[in-house]
This record gives sequence, C-alpha cells and structure tokens, in this order.
Amino acid sequence: MSKQQNKNTPHKPDYVFGKKNYVVMAIGIAVIALGFILMAGGGSDNPNVFNPEIYNFRRIRLAPTIVLIGFGIEVYAILLNPDKKKKQ
Repeated sequence: MSKQQNKNTPHKPDYVFGKKNYVVMAIGIAVIALGFILMAGGGSDNPNVFNPEIYNFRRIRLAPTIVLIGFGIEVYAILLNPDKKKKQ
C-alpha cells in the first residue's frame, strides 16, 4: 500500500513543527523579551555623572537569568516531539 491511498484527497503539507512547538516557542520569545526589557535603563542623562543604578540586582543577575531561561524554553520547544502519543 502506498502512503497516499486516495488520489482525490488533497495532500496535507508536512511541517517540521506542530502547533504545540510554536506555542512553546512564542512563550520562550516572550520570556527572552521580558529579560531584555528588565535589562533596560539605569543610564544617566549627563555623561559626566555616574549612576550606580546600572549595577543593581535586576540588571546584573535577574534579567540575564530570565534571558537564559527563555533560551532554554526555546531549546525545549525545538526538541519537543508533537507526534508523541500519551500512553494509555
């Protein structure tokens, strides 16, 4: 038997990723964007004045950690198998 049994049925395109993969990828991109938003700011309007806010916890520790978590979510989304069936 061939893969296509009925010639009248339209061919369904084969996609590399499923809907679940794209949803998880969108979540990962949102987490990465949140990390970059948390990194923003802390500069000074006057270049001759130093602003120590640039070295606070949010910009040095929290935001890069959130970006790395977002990249981890992206790797998970790529490796996620959408065709895997749950065992019954």
